[in-house]
Amino acid sequence: MNYNIDKTTSEPAYIQLYRHLVKDIVAGAYEYGTKLPSKRVIAAETGLSVITVEHALTLLNDEGYVETRPRSGVVVTYRGDDFLGGKELQKAKVTESSIAQPSGPLRTSDFPFSVLTKTMRRVMLDYGEKILVKSPNPGCIELRNELCLYLARSRGIQVKPDQIIIGSGAEYLYGLIVQLLGTKRVYAIENPSYKKIQDVYEALGVTCEKLTMTGEGISSKELAETKAQILHVTPFNSYPSGVTASISKKLEYIRWAKQRDGVLIEDNYDSELTVSRKAEEPLFSMDKETSVIYLNSFSRTIAPSMRIGYMILPESMVPEFTEKLGFYSCTVPIFDQYVIAELLKSGDFERHINRVRRRKRRGER
Repeated sequence: MNYNIDKTTSEPAYIQLYRHLVKDIVAGAYEYGTKLPSKRVIAAETGLSVITVEHALTLLNDEGYVETRPRSGVVVTYRGDDFLGGKELQKAKVTESSIAQPSGPLRTSDFPFSVLTKTMRRVMLDYGEKILVKSPNPGCIELRNELCLYLARSRGIQVKPDQIIIGSGAEYLYGLIVQLLGTKRVYAIENPSYKKIQDVYEALGVTCEKLTMTGEGISSKELAETKAQILHVTPFNSYPSGVTASISKKLEYIRWAKQRDGVLIEDNYDSELTVSRKAEEPLFSMDKETSVIYLNSFSRTIAPSMRIGYMILPESMVPEFTEKLGFYSCTVPIFDQYVIAELLKSGDFERHINRVRRRKRRGER
């Protein structure tokens, strides 16, 4: 295991080890179904502590490259055939009886109320009568600018403000997507999935095809056989199954979209609350040539009453969206937008997310 771990760089050693292991797994040095060396062996050969190695293996587990099995060690679960046309792994279907109980909504006290009220007062004082002005149609530039900076540093998503559309929650944004992409194409959704996804699509005249969820994502067989050209997925902690798509499955989704000139709708409502120290890699930033529409909101991370969501369009879709739907007024009050912008700018939002993630890692509610 000839890994060069540079302890003088700012990048943590466990991240460097993680990258080395990913490279070898993808290259086939560790094939599907084989075991990685034990953490003590890896520690001895790399000069790292066992705890550092455990952190790297946790990331590999979280992203679906490996799976830690009792009395069997760490087994490689990444397989190139999963997204290169090979046969699907025989995965048990997710049934109602096997669905994991979804984590409940954040308690109303999870986001510090004092921070929220302090920010609201600051917005009223600093912005003055600007809070009475009508919002620009895609959302105020202050919030869209801060979202660009936040997404770049926290998720590795590099976008421009004109790619971001602000709206009052995910359901409203689903409706905009249908108007943008049209109703003549079949939309595929996860089965089971958040019921309102299907409700909104069908209310707007869309034909939905349900694709069965397995333990690592949508069934490869059903994905290959569907006639859909648009695929709506929740890669992280899909509701209500609790399934997080493996890295192989994510790559399979991307390959599917590229093969049929399709569109992926990535619904990442819960992704920031991962227990991993490394945020889940979004489909949006995995392949620039794939058309991915990214959705997220602040209802889960701040409070259910904060009906503020945002949609990120591929650059290629921005002109069409502006021409077709640019006339729509923003459905979020500009005061609320300024509050979220200030929470992002001050770092209060990220500090809150980090607190929640630390608490979840400790197994606390």
